[in-house]
Amino acid sequence: MVTRHELDKYYRWLRQYGYNDSHSGNISGRDGATMWITPTGACADTLEGKAFVGCRIEDEPAEGASGDANLHLAVYRQNHKAQAIIHSHCPHAVALTLNGEDFVPADFEGQLYFPVVPVIAVPYDVYFEQAAEQVARVLAEHSICIVRGHGVYAWGETLNLAYKWTCSLEMSAKTAFIARQVGAL
Repeated sequence: MVTRHELDKYYRWLRQYGYNDSHSGNISGRDGATMWITPTGACADTLEGKAFVGCRIEDEPAEGASGDANLHLAVYRQNHKAQAIIHSHCPHAVALTLNGEDFVPADFEGQLYFPVVPVIAVPYDVYFEQAAEQVARVLAEHSICIVRGHGVYAWGETLNLAYKWTCSLEMSAKTAFIARQVGAL
């Protein structure tokens, strides 16, 4: 079970460490048949745990839930191991995959955790109609993926594990970015 207090703490960390801006990304956690998710338009700097919106996993999103609530629900429905989902806008990971190619980490930890990170292309004008199904399908097979030009989605059997995948991917992408700058890749 993931508590709203924990979700609030991790959502703030995403902002604090530069993985999201003040109002971007979202985070959710499973509590039995309920998912707690950031409200739409949430500001990481001022959000409080009590503001998270509860949604029944088998139902439509509750009023006020994040615009990505359908996507989170789709992941939980397809992957019963998932207890937490983090959506971030990791700048290095997003920048290095704008070409639409899957990301292959060059560093040891990246290769250890995810030898290949799938990149999904979803047209921006139909994102809310198509992303949920595509991301849920990929996250049934992988712990993390990137939606080209948009952001990273990671799930974990714990909130801490979803956060680890998010941080590890961004560190791998940052390492690759630096390596390219100095001509090592």
